[in-house]
Amino acid sequence: MAEAVGEGGAQMGQRSARVTAAAPSASLNMGTTEAMSTEGTWMPTFGIQGMDVSSHQTSVNWQQQWNMGARFAYVKASEGNYYTSPTYSSQYQGARNVGMIRGAYHFAIPNWSSGADQARYFVQNGGGWTGDGYTLPPVLDFEFNPYEGRTINGFYFGNTCYGMSPAQLTSWVRDFGNAMLSMTGRLPAIYTNTSWWRQCLGDPTGFGDYPLWVAAYPSSPTNNAGPVPSSWGDYSIWQYSSTGPLAGDSNVWNGSYAGLKSFASGHAVNQQSAIGSAWAEAGGGDGRLGYPITNEICGLTGGGCYQAFEGGTIHYSPTSGAFASWGSIRAAWGTAGYEKGKLGYPVTNEICGLTGGGCYQGFQGGTIHYAPGTGAFSTTGPIRATWGTLGYEKGKLGYPVTNEICRLTGGGCYQGFQGGTIHYAPGVGAYATWGGIRATWGTLGYEKGKLGYPVTNEICGLTGGGCYQGFQGGTIHYAPGVGAYATWGGTRATWGTLGYEKGKLGYPVTNEICGLTGGGCYQGFQGGTIHYAPGVGAYATWGGIRATWGTLGYEKGKLGYPVTNEICGLTGGGCYQGFQGGTIHYAPGVGAYATWGGIRATWGTLGYEKGKLGYPVTNEICGLTGGGCYQGFQGGTIHYAPGVGAYATWGGIRATWGTLGYENGRLGYPAENPRCQSTSSECAQNFQHGAVSLTTAGTTVSYR
Repeated sequence: MAEAVGEGGAQMGQRSARVTAAAPSASLNMGTTEAMSTEGTWMPTFGIQGMDVSSHQTSVNWQQQWNMGARFAYVKASEGNYYTSPTYSSQYQGARNVGMIRGAYHFAIPNWSSGADQARYFVQNGGGWTGDGYTLPPVLDFEFNPYEGRTINGFYFGNTCYGMSPAQLTSWVRDFGNAMLSMTGRLPAIYTNTSWWRQCLGDPTGFGDYPLWVAAYPSSPTNNAGPVPSSWGDYSIWQYSSTGPLAGDSNVWNGSYAGLKSFASGHAVNQQSAIGSAWAEAGGGDGRLGYPITNEICGLTGGGCYQAFEGGTIHYSPTSGAFASWGSIRAAWGTAGYEKGKLGYPVTNEICGLTGGGCYQGFQGGTIHYAPGTGAFSTTGPIRATWGTLGYEKGKLGYPVTNEICRLTGGGCYQGFQGGTIHYAPGVGAYATWGGIRATWGTLGYEKGKLGYPVTNEICGLTGGGCYQGFQGGTIHYAPGVGAYATWGGTRATWGTLGYEKGKLGYPVTNEICGLTGGGCYQGFQGGTIHYAPGVGAYATWGGIRATWGTLGYEKGKLGYPVTNEICGLTGGGCYQGFQGGTIHYAPGVGAYATWGGIRATWGTLGYEKGKLGYPVTNEICGLTGGGCYQGFQGGTIHYAPGVGAYATWGGIRATWGTLGYENGRLGYPAENPRCQSTSSECAQNFQHGAVSLTTAGTTVSYR
């Protein structure tokens, strides 16, 4: 039989002008859509170009066809159950070798054997299918009888309708289709001509599940393929020419290249499902998602389903609805565990137009934000809530640059943003840090350091444009031109009693510095310092008193650590401050000087600054005879010598003692304070080796 039907068997579209001119019978008028006046000189201006070939095309230059725009090819595999194309394998592989998506077709001879029989023959000889993405579904070529009116080997092929009724032909197609579905998992596409289908099958309905490949050759260039049979609303492939421009017959896929690939893969969208509706709203095959690469897959968490597309996925659950995800946001969702993770299912599609060209997508458990140059990261829970109070991506923090990172001290977590971080800890909450305050917190060890976690966001509007932020263990204050420094513990408490940044000390200019004598620490401020020592406490020093303390060696010197803050309101506008080893007194026009030990005790018995001596005008000066020391006061001096003690001198007695050489003279050191009459100017004072008396009669010096 194969030899009897002629070399190559019947050709697809064999009723075109190319073959009808030589045909013995051409009883059918193909209509104006099949006229050939311009065939071979044009292509439709839409879709994807393709071709079909058989052994009638003995030598195909596949690379040339690719260069001309062909991206798919169908190759004849079989006819009836008696013929297989000798060029099938080479043509099928040749198309694939240049990158084309290709498939096989079978030329039906329905009055020769059953549809199921010819389907089996087709599959056995190249008509199978696999969902590899580059194998097109098998095709049933069902058209004009190529052997109309002929008897071959005693078999009469019948008229153009194969001598069969419309019902018989319709049943034959279904028999073929069902057998193909059973063997390959797909219904075949049907290649036909509308006029022949209507004439021979009566234009039946119910074939809409079969993709349609329609043959119609316009009389002039057009994008209109003409009418299609009633089972279909549109066609998938249009064979518009049998004489070029491509080898064999020229065809166009009615859609995008992505759609053609989806057609090959065999995946479909259920237009009645929530996923199908979401896909349609996203533009269908021409939208961002493109065509499906899987069917709908269910059984996910919470009764959910998903379907994968070329450009992303659509996920659905009964509580969230159906929404698409793609690109960087989808990748970030994947790293978070998709619907099984913290974010759950999407509850919006991707929404763009944010600051800097950014986009975001809402999920049941949070959001994912994306920005060019930053990437896509999720925010959830308290960290997301805090970011929201700060203005999301429009605020100080900008976009996230990490996901949430946990396992910090005390079960805490943090997340990085363009402008800083947000830290969260159970029982504390979530707060942001940025800029100078964050940098200082970092130098102190972040949440592992002395300050612990933040307990407020940054609060501004302080004196001089300053800001502060509270932490578990203290605060960090920042001021322009000063910087950001932390305060805590006793030092912070003392600073607070002095009015914080509004007080005498102003803003801190260092962090707390430890390692001082006796385990002490200090911290610098704009207006002074605060020193702390165990068992002593924390006290501030500033101005003249601090300067004097410094000349005496600070905490390493004679005075040791301060034990009070500066106390003012003394005589003449004076102030004093207590230290472990004494005091420093300050008075306007006098300065600040320290007193300690025996000299201080003697000054105290004389009434301190309220007494005869007034304020000190020098610090203690030593190196005198016999290891002695003295200190000057407004009203006199106090001299001290070992074994003698500390005593004051003033007025006429002091002047006389001075003329006699002070402690270097015959009198030596004073041995008591002056004894004066309360009602007169008469005074007397004993010295080591004598006495000086001051009366109205004059001054008397006596020696022992």
